[in-house]
Amino acid sequence: MTNLTEIGGTVQEYLWKYDNQAIAVAYETRGQGMPLLLLPAFSTVSSRDEMRGMAERLCDRFEVVALDWPGFGDSDRPGVQYGPEFYHLFLADFVSSVFPGPVAIVAAGHGAGYAMKLAKTHPERVSKVVLVAPTWLGPLRIMGVPEPVRDFVRETVRTPGIGEFLYDLNTHPAFLEFMYKQHVFVDPAKLTPEFIAQKRDSTQHPGGRFAPVAFVTGTLDPAGDRQEILAQFQPLLVPVKVIIGTLAPSGSQSVMEAVAQLPGVESARVAGSLGMHEEFPTAVVEAVGDFL
Repeated sequence: MTNLTEIGGTVQEYLWKYDNQAIAVAYETRGQGMPLLLLPAFSTVSSRDEMRGMAERLCDRFEVVALDWPGFGDSDRPGVQYGPEFYHLFLADFVSSVFPGPVAIVAAGHGAGYAMKLAKTHPERVSKVVLVAPTWLGPLRIMGVPEPVRDFVRETVRTPGIGEFLYDLNTHPAFLEFMYKQHVFVDPAKLTPEFIAQKRDSTQHPGGRFAPVAFVTGTLDPAGDRQEILAQFQPLLVPVKVIIGTLAPSGSQSVMEAVAQLPGVESARVAGSLGMHEEFPTAVVEAVGDFL
C-alpha cells in the first residue's frame, strides 16, 4: 500500500479482518468538522483519487474521508471471491471502526447501493446519504449478457496467464479512453494522455484483476432488479438525496429518476454522466451543499 496522497490529506491504513486474513485498506482524511465519508464508484479504475475535486471543495466544512475499496486503488487486492456480502461487511466494519458516531456518506455509482444497505441495516451509523449518479448493474448485465457467460468471463479472468492477458487488454489506454467517452465523462478534451496514463497506472497492482472483473460481470451488483433497488428506499430511515446525471445512459438515468420519485427522497440534476463526481465536482458540491 502506498502512502502517497490522492485527495491532499493524510493517508491512513485500516486493517480489516476477513475470512481469517488481514486486508489493508487505504483511506485518506482531509479537513476539519463533522465527518463525511466519500465512496468512489466501482469500476476497473476505481480509486479515491476520483473524489479529489469534491474533497477539495468540502474540506473547509467537513472532515472528509475517502477510501479505496478493498480490491481497488491502493488497498490490498487478495484473490477472494468478491461479491455484495463482502463489501456490505467491509463497509459496516469500516464505519463502526473509524467513526465514533453517525457519519454522512456521499456515494458514487455502485457505491450507492452499499451506502443504502448500510443506512437500512444500521441507520444509527449513518446521518444522511447522497447518491451521485447511482448505478446498480455492471457493464455486462447492462449489455444483456447471460449469467452463464458472465460467470465464464469472470472465472477466465481470474485464471493465471490468460486472465492476466485479458485484464491487460481491458486496461489498455485506448480501451480506457473509449469507455470514458462512452458513458463516464462528457468532455473528451479532459481525457488527456496524462489522465489516461494515471488511470492505467492505478490498475497495475498485484491481484489487480480480481475485483474489477467482479464488477464488470455484475458480481458486485447490490440489487437484482429494479424492484429490489427501489425497495432499498422504503422505508426511508435516513435523509437521502440523489444527484441525477442528465447526460447519463438512458437506462441508468431512468432508474435514477425512479428513485427521485420515491417519497422522502430529495433530488437534483447535473449535466454530467456516470463520472460527474470527478468531472464536475463543483456542480455536484453545489447540488448537495445545503443538504449536507
